[in-house]
Formats: sequence, structure tokens, C-alpha cells
Amino acid sequence: MLRTPTGGAGHGTATADDRPMSIGTVLLRLRDEFPEVTISKIRFLEAEGLVDPQRTPSGYRKFRGADVERLAQVLRMQRDHYLPLKVIREHLDALARGERSALPSGEAPRDRTDGGWDGGSVRATAPRVGRAELLAAAEVTESDLDEWESYGLVVPAAGGGYDADMVTVAKLVADLGRFGLEPRHLRAIRSAADREAGLIEQVVAPLRRHRNPQTRAHAEATANELAELSVRLHSALVQTALGVRLH
Repeated sequence: MLRTPTGGAGHGTATADDRPMSIGTVLLRLRDEFPEVTISKIRFLEAEGLVDPQRTPSGYRKFRGADVERLAQVLRMQRDHYLPLKVIREHLDALARGERSALPSGEAPRDRTDGGWDGGSVRATAPRVGRAELLAAAEVTESDLDEWESYGLVVPAAGGGYDADMVTVAKLVADLGRFGLEPRHLRAIRSAADREAGLIEQVVAPLRRHRNPQTRAHAEATANELAELSVRLHSALVQTALGVRLH
């Protein structure tokens, strides 16, 4: 783990001095604590507004100690609390403005003392709703839900009930139905989602098989981040396709 030379807070990360650093140097400073971090990841976090390094006249990034500290905070909050990047950015920006900002509520923090934690236990304990609650949330009938399940659009959890993500799916299917889109029309979307999930699984599978529990835990945050990017790409492609057809 990176440490401050002055013995700062336990989660502090800083350079030995505040001379500008290249992105490669930043990567080396972060690697001890975050072995899976890459230059592409750092660039992605910059694009998402999580860090704002200086630029030389020729366009090269130059990071300061404060930038490295902020990157480390972002990576910890992703790894330990599975918070979305937007929430992390708002939290850190509030702290930078001197505002009091409690750690946003997300999924439960990782238990560092439990070497057998594998990143999936948090979701396994997430609250679920029953069938009646799902029907009420989506404002649909039993027959509607039966049809959605027959097409594989809504799937009950293994232990019974429906998790929060599935409630969201049910609401969206219901909203699309009000525009005349029936479950049979949505099978292509379901199939595409399954293929995208398969691609993401290929990326995170090596992390989940890693012997280091911390690395396995990082797989969940990586999967969430890839899912966000996949959704944004899908949305952009749909809007582009519609724009082409409308003109």
C-alpha cells in the first residue's frame, strides 16, 4: 500500500514530493494496493471526471500527489463499497469543497478479515421482494408476469422472490408494453443482454479465479463498471441508429 511520508491517515496516499508524475509513474504507485489497475483504467477515470491532471503544452498528462490520492480513494470506494462512479465523484467533490459528506450508502463493505469472501456474498444477502410486491411495483397482473417469465424476461431468484434488479426489469417491460411492445418483441433485447453479460464474464473470470481474496473482490466492481459502459454504448448505438433512419 502507498503511504504518506508524514504518517498521514491510514487511507492516505501521496508521493514522496509533489513533483509532476507521468501516468506510468502513477500506475506504479497504485499497483501495490490495486494490482489490477491499468493505464486504460486511469484514463477512463479521468474521462469520467474523477481526476483532472495537468497537461503539458504537448498534451502529456502530469499528475500531482493529490491526484494519486484521489485515484486511490476512488479505487478503494469501488473495491470496498461497490459505489457507482457518479456517486463517488459527487462524494469526493463535496469533500474537496470542505463540505461534510458521509460515505454514501452502497452495498456492505468487504470484510477484510474474511479470506473466503469472493465478491458474490453481498448480492446474495440483498433484500428481495415477493410476487405480490413485484406486481404492485410494475402495476401489472398475474397473467402479465406469467408471460414475462415464460419469455425469460423476468426470472425469480434461486431461493425465491425477486431481487432489486429484477423489479427494475419488470417496471421497464411494463413501460415498454404501454407502447405496444410485447414480450415476444423483447426477446432480442434479452438475448443481446445475455451475450453482453457473457463478454463481461470473460473479462472478470480470471479475477474471480485469483488466489488473492482482494483481487477476487475487485472482480465485482470491474463487472459493474463494464456493465455501465456496455449500457452506455448500447444507448448511444440505438440513438445513432434512430438518427440515421430519421434523416
